[in-house]
Amino acid sequence: MDLIPGFLTTEDIKEKIARSVRARRIGMRFTQEELAARAGISLATLKRFEKRGDATFGVVLALAEALGVLDDFESLFPPVEARTLDELDQQNANKTRQRVRKRKNH
Repeated sequence: MDLIPGFLTTEDIKEKIARSVRARRIGMRFTQEELAARAGISLATLKRFEKRGDATFGVVLALAEALGVLDDFESLFPPVEARTLDELDQQNANKTRQRVRKRKNH
């Protein structure tokens, strides 16, 4: 419900995404049945998502693909940009790194 401007809770974001999906569906003149079929999800899943914002990430991605906005997810988590030469060297050294080990608390 965006009580503090600029501060959204996860529930606020879920609701906004659900409203956006519904608005885009209607704007593209898809019925719920048509969108569910295009996304490969059940009608009940789509109805629940549009009403409460409840869905798995896979369902959200399937809806995004069906609505033509899947590419927008690519910018969701941009890489961290180096601010110093040391950070740039560190990023270049870590290009092949797949995981980060837990830090020991000493």
